[in-house]
Amino acid sequence: MLELPNPFANEGGVIRLLEPPGGDTEALLDSVLAKRYAKPFVIEDDGARCLYFTRDFIQSEMRLDDPCELAFAYTRKMMAFLLFLPQPRSILMLGLGGGSLARYCHRHLPAARITAVEIDPHVIAFRDQFLLPADGERFRIVQADAAEFVARCGDRPEVVMVDAFDRDGVAPTLCTREFYQDLRALLPRKGLAVANLVGPKAERVAHLEMLRTVFDGNVILLPIADDGNYVAFAFRDPAFEPRWRWMEDEAKAMRARYGLDFPRLAQRLERSRKLGFLRREMHAPEVRTRRL
Repeated sequence: MLELPNPFANEGGVIRLLEPPGGDTEALLDSVLAKRYAKPFVIEDDGARCLYFTRDFIQSEMRLDDPCELAFAYTRKMMAFLLFLPQPRSILMLGLGGGSLARYCHRHLPAARITAVEIDPHVIAFRDQFLLPADGERFRIVQADAAEFVARCGDRPEVVMVDAFDRDGVAPTLCTREFYQDLRALLPRKGLAVANLVGPKAERVAHLEMLRTVFDGNVILLPIADDGNYVAFAFRDPAFEPRWRWMEDEAKAMRARYGLDFPRLAQRLERSRKLGFLRREMHAPEVRTRRL
């Protein structure tokens, strides 16, 4: 791994590249600045270590003083699946990035077996930079195409977290109805999928339509204020209805246990369900993110 001064103007810290020493560092940095560099890279500055494909968007952020903190709002919202399934025994993560969700779940859910699937070996090569645990009984990273892994998986994870992106956006193999059908078939009856959806409205609506159709309409959608992305919770059981009163009673204890605002998450989930936010979002014109 090659470490160099951060080349971006008015910034400090260092950049780390998956390159051997002794190469043409000026040409490498020029390719990073011009967005021609084909591999992910890490920038460490001001107490944070961040993964990028290009400098336009942060793929993942880890605070060095609290590596398990969930820095991005959408990752905190994705953890709301615990309100529906408080003690998961197995979690499948599609997409690794810098491993924010993997680190958090490994720390806070010691009874769960976690498998993270990542297609890009260069992303996996940064696992030590992002303090991910070694492969073992409780945790493993698999290099594979997420859609192919789901289609052939012999396990039945109770929770599948979909957060797989490349430098161009959502991984193309996850943009099909077949993927969502395989995903639903993989889940046990009490299982659920939670997906981070981002991109132009037409793309989001296409994914929501596939989720709604494949999961018999039993989907709850949360917008992420100011970020332009959404988190969708899709339930394998078409008759499943959240225990709203239980969630309200338990959310304070969960906030103390996990350090996340579960009371607020529970309120927003119930409001989204009762207001039919999924249906409204699919038929609304493109506007700024609405708050619930």
